[in-house]
Amino acid sequence: MEFADLTSSLHRALSELLALAELKPKDILVVGCSTSEILGKKIGSASNLEVARAIMEGIEPLAKKFDLFIAVQCCEHLNRALVVEEECATKYQLEIVTVLPHLKAGGALAVVAYEKFDKPVVVEKIEGHAGIDIGDTMIGMHLKRVAVPVRSGIKRIGDANLVMARTRPKLIGGERAKYPPYFVK
Repeated sequence: MEFADLTSSLHRALSELLALAELKPKDILVVGCSTSEILGKKIGSASNLEVARAIMEGIEPLAKKFDLFIAVQCCEHLNRALVVEEECATKYQLEIVTVLPHLKAGGALAVVAYEKFDKPVVVEKIEGHAGIDIGDTMIGMHLKRVAVPVRSGIKRIGDANLVMARTRPKLIGGERAKYPPYFVK
């Protein structure tokens, strides 16, 4: 498996998501990733830092270009807590918890995020504006309501399923209500 291919595929898929999601600066992009699944193994069984670094290389440049906060979901052993920049936690008034992600509790991408972020902290919950799920990591619990699937030409990253979503405000009012055209795509 070529790491450059992982980076390139993820960059392309994320570009598609960002083209449709209409995110604003300082919005939150939730990322869930099983490096084990990318390698064709059972989730949580073969965490790999090299794969995680390749994934982060596909995410970081676009997040910086669009001035987005990245929220990297940890594994189930940490109750799917998220690694974020302290600035994100402060802006969104997120409660910080004390834990240091590692390969066996947190996962490889959480470890890489904790290493690469300027001032990393861990939070238990968040309401992200868009998300990318690599390997069925169940990021939906961390997205704002209402999540809307975004289909990509890229269906897999390595051997892992790829699912992406943007979010929109709830449509209320029933059959007599009218909505701005950009909400009913």
